[in-house]
Amino acid sequence: MSVANAAQSAPLPSGAVAPEAPRLTTLTLTISDGVAEVELARPEKSNAMNRPMWAELRALFRYLDTLPAARVVVLTGAGKNFTAGIDLDMLMNVGAIDAIDTCPGRVRENLRLWVLDLQDVISSLEQCRKPVLAAVHGACVGGGVDLVTAADMRYCTADARFVVKEIDLGLVADVGTLQRLPKVIGDGMAREMAYTGRPVGGAEAKEIGLVNRCFATRDEMIEGVRGLARQIAAKSPLAVRGTKEMIKYTRDHSVRDSLEMMAIWNAGLLVSEDLREAFAAAREKRAATFRD
Repeated sequence: MSVANAAQSAPLPSGAVAPEAPRLTTLTLTISDGVAEVELARPEKSNAMNRPMWAELRALFRYLDTLPAARVVVLTGAGKNFTAGIDLDMLMNVGAIDAIDTCPGRVRENLRLWVLDLQDVISSLEQCRKPVLAAVHGACVGGGVDLVTAADMRYCTADARFVVKEIDLGLVADVGTLQRLPKVIGDGMAREMAYTGRPVGGAEAKEIGLVNRCFATRDEMIEGVRGLARQIAAKSPLAVRGTKEMIKYTRDHSVRDSLEMMAIWNAGLLVSEDLREAFAAAREKRAATFRD
């Protein structure tokens, strides 16, 4: 299913307006069997994240969040690499912010807003209610690490190389890596990657918990990740979305607060038709069928 007809693939509540698909020039989107595949599509530039791609990523993940037909998202990269990170031309243009105003305070305020905007783009993966599975091959550099650490799960090929490159550019990684990576692989390894900028290959990425699984080839990885995505898509959409929300909430809150939020969440979820369908399917020894 293409992006053009994805919004019309599932019935909407009476009076609801179908979400409008964003226009894409640096990404591609296909949807099949509840799985939305998003591909970074600047292979001639190793999928370097230019300004249009940043804008399209946020628009697309907000669209997928509201799209009933998309239950799970798989994020891939076209060509030889997943992504070379932020486009250097875009990064070099940061200096142009100085020309916006002669007041140093206002210039720095604009810089802060620019960084916050990029952070919001990366956070759109995390804020999307649907699970996001990142499938990485080749280089995943700088902003690419920001991107995949905001995904729910990561998978890679043996030739993958994860690099927190900002340190080699005289920068502090500022759009999510330093906040999320320690929670994925632990404080010590996150510091090692951030302080040295050394590449972490596919096998090591699996060893340190950066990825769930390392595949020999890209084709094997895509097949494996698609299979996992279809398995998730067959589950109760309400339960999957609730599970993502609770895991995310628990990461940032105490056990006590998280248990209280869990009780509040399930006070609503336990009366869902998905629960009744799951129990009925178990009794009747058949596969459960859930509406979007």
